[in-house]
Amino acid sequence: MRAHVRVSQLCFAWPDGTPVFDGLSFTLDARRTGLVAPNGAGKSTLLRLLAGTLTPASGHVEIAGSLAWLPQDLVFPNAMRVADVLGVRERLDALAAIAAGRMEQGLFDMVGDAWDLEERTRASLARFGLDHLALDRALASLSGGEVMALGLAAQWLKQPDVLLLDEPSNHLDAAARQRLHRFIDDWPGCLLVASHDRALLERMDQIAELDRESLRMYGGNFTFYEAAVRAQADAAEQDVRNLRQAARREHRERQQSRERSERRASNARRGVDDAGLPRIVAGNRARSAQVSAARSDDVHAARAADAAQRLAVARRSIREAPDLLIELPDTQVPPGKWLFSGQALQVVHDGAALFAPGGIDLDIRGPERIVIAGGNGAGKTTLARLVSGELAPDAGSVRRGEGRVARLSQRLESFDAGETVMGCFAACTPALDDVERANLLARWLFRGTAMHRPVAALSGGERLRIHLACTLHATPAPQLLVLDEPTNNLDLWAVRELERALRAYRGALVVISHDAAFVDAIAPTRRLALEHGRLVERVVVDA
Repeated sequence: MRAHVRVSQLCFAWPDGTPVFDGLSFTLDARRTGLVAPNGAGKSTLLRLLAGTLTPASGHVEIAGSLAWLPQDLVFPNAMRVADVLGVRERLDALAAIAAGRMEQGLFDMVGDAWDLEERTRASLARFGLDHLALDRALASLSGGEVMALGLAAQWLKQPDVLLLDEPSNHLDAAARQRLHRFIDDWPGCLLVASHDRALLERMDQIAELDRESLRMYGGNFTFYEAAVRAQADAAEQDVRNLRQAARREHRERQQSRERSERRASNARRGVDDAGLPRIVAGNRARSAQVSAARSDDVHAARAADAAQRLAVARRSIREAPDLLIELPDTQVPPGKWLFSGQALQVVHDGAALFAPGGIDLDIRGPERIVIAGGNGAGKTTLARLVSGELAPDAGSVRRGEGRVARLSQRLESFDAGETVMGCFAACTPALDDVERANLLARWLFRGTAMHRPVAALSGGERLRIHLACTLHATPAPQLLVLDEPTNNLDLWAVRELERALRAYRGALVVISHDAAFVDAIAPTRRLALEHGRLVERVVVDA
């Protein structure tokens, strides 16, 4: 039997009763399928249901073949080692024991037929640019991009029949994304990829658009999908225009029919009076006129109701972008104001210096907009933590100006998973009352019961939104923002709104991002790159 996924009448809701899926059914075969939908629509939830880490309220999930799942947030204990993530530690230990002369049957049972496991493991690491990693290296010393690439290497090593990937390009630099693309192109089985990464979605055989009750399939890549959706939207908007005119016409004709019926009834009454007919005959004629008028009114009312219903259906078929409204604190940092100075900064990991001899220097003054580029593992996140004050350098000096510094971590690890959205926001905004908080959260698309959902129940994009809300609205307003991969997990609408908000921000800004379009959109005044342990000025643009 070929690898496939079959889902029948799947229903799922969160413990607070918030519905996610209601009667969802679909089939996936051995093709590359891109899963798209706005943040919070349930992409990650669907993958978790398919992987068996969530249980549906009803319905059936059938997986033909072995399955592996790579979640978007790879959270491993810091003490965990590379071999543990790859799932090969025990068998490699057994191989080493046999090579050392031990002959226990249990060791041979552990190895099975995987005598070439170490070679395949090294090949898998090399495929994802990780051949420099020792198998016993602790994850605490790896960057977010290296951890994601390690997770991909683990999936390649497993070679499952069905593979689920959730935002696999998060944290990856340009070279790592190219390796991911080759991984996608070479995958032989059933592949489902939830992503907002357009370049990745262009490599799909089909695009699946998710909503609560359906998974609409489009037989092509993302460009084909966009063209199809645009054509459908144009047709839907034309339908709305036509049906709106029809509804108005039916309403007008109903009103005209009533007026004609009233005139006929009035004329009939006058005719009866003029003719001097007996009262019983006059009454029968009046009742007949009323019945005829009522019947005509019912016909026109039914037509008007049908037109209104068709108009409502047509309006629902139009896809509308969520009305995310990001407003940043009104921070004004005057030109030349000194905010941060780091001289000869050096950090040591596992006894090795991260930066080149002599360390790195960085000064931030006024409302600068600094973008820091560099490959995975170059030290970008470490530098961001030095700037924000979360990490002290092992060598060098740091001086800070007045004003709050706020940092958004790429791993979003600061919240208690059991805390609610409102609870997290309230802790960061003690000066606001509940009404003000609710109004602000609504602008971040947390409305009604969504404000009281636990962080653990949020999608990756929703978690990023609440972290952004807390980072940007905390008291006092930040004069320096440090954003580490802020577009990870955000859908296209949210990214555009974030770009708009950051363009309007008048404080100092340090951004780490592999998203070239996002970087260009926020109009940086300085572009720096971490290369071979040195901070290099790449481009200087007048503000």
